[in-house]
Amino acid sequence: MKKYLGLVLTIFLFGMNSFAQNQPLWNGKKCAVVLTYDDGLNVHLDNAISLLNSFGLKGTFYIPANSQPFARRMEEWRIAAQNGHELGNHTLFHPCNGNLPGRSWVSKDHDLANYSLKQIVDEVNLCNTFLKAVDGKTLRTFAYTCGDREVEGKMFYDEIEDQFVAARGVTSLLNHIETIDLKNVNSFMINGENGDELIKMVEKAKDSNALLVFLFHGVGGEHSLDVSLNAHRELLTYLSKNKNFVWTTTMAEAAEHIRVIQKNEIEK
Repeated sequence: MKKYLGLVLTIFLFGMNSFAQNQPLWNGKKCAVVLTYDDGLNVHLDNAISLLNSFGLKGTFYIPANSQPFARRMEEWRIAAQNGHELGNHTLFHPCNGNLPGRSWVSKDHDLANYSLKQIVDEVNLCNTFLKAVDGKTLRTFAYTCGDREVEGKMFYDEIEDQFVAARGVTSLLNHIETIDLKNVNSFMINGENGDELIKMVEKAKDSNALLVFLFHGVGGEHSLDVSLNAHRELLTYLSKNKNFVWTTTMAEAAEHIRVIQKNEIEK
C-alpha cells in the first residue's frame, strides 16, 4: 500500500512539475503575489488600503478581533471588504508561545503555551463570528499568530481546518504549485527592506513560476516590524505596471485557485 501511495505521489509531482514548466499557472500569469498585513492596524486603513485602492490592487488583512483599530473603525473595514480586500482570521487575542526565545513581551493571559486546545479553537471561532458580522463572508483564510502552530503538543489547525481554505505561516520561502501546503503557506516577513529588494523578490517568483506572499505589519509606522511608505509604494507601483505577468490577489482567491489546479491534476 505504501509503495502504491508513493508511486501515485511521484506521478502527481512529475505531472505538476511538467505542467508548471509549460503553463502560466497563476490565472494566466507567470507568478502570483499576495500582500498580507497583520494585526489590524490604523496604518493599514490610512496608508495601505488607500494606496492599494489607487492602484486597483487587493490585499489580505489578518485581524485579531480585539484590535482597537478594528473595533473603532469597523465601518471602514467593512468598506474595505466591500471593495475586494480580504479580512482574515488572526484569532481573538493574538496569543503567542511565551516560552520561545525573544518572547518576554508575551502576556501571561495570552501565552499560547498555557492554552488548551479548546481555548484556541474557541478564539478562532469567535474571531470568525466578528469578521462575518463585518463582511458577511464565510470563505476565509487564517494566519498563525507569531507563526505558532501547536497547542498541547497538537497542530491546532487540524481542529479548525474545515472553516478555512488556507492558513498562512511564516517560513521565508516561495510557494510552488506542486509542493504548496495550504495548511502552512510560506510567507516573507518584511522589516526594513527597500523597494528594490521587494521588487527583486517578485522577479524571483516570476522566474520560478511561484506564489510569493508578503507579510507586512507596520506600513510607515505603528509597529516595530515596518516597511517604509516609499518602499511599499515602489512595490505596489511595480505590481500595477506589471500585471501582464504577475497576478496580485488575496490569499483566499489564491488558495481557491490552487485547489482547483491540484484537483484537476489528480483527476487526470
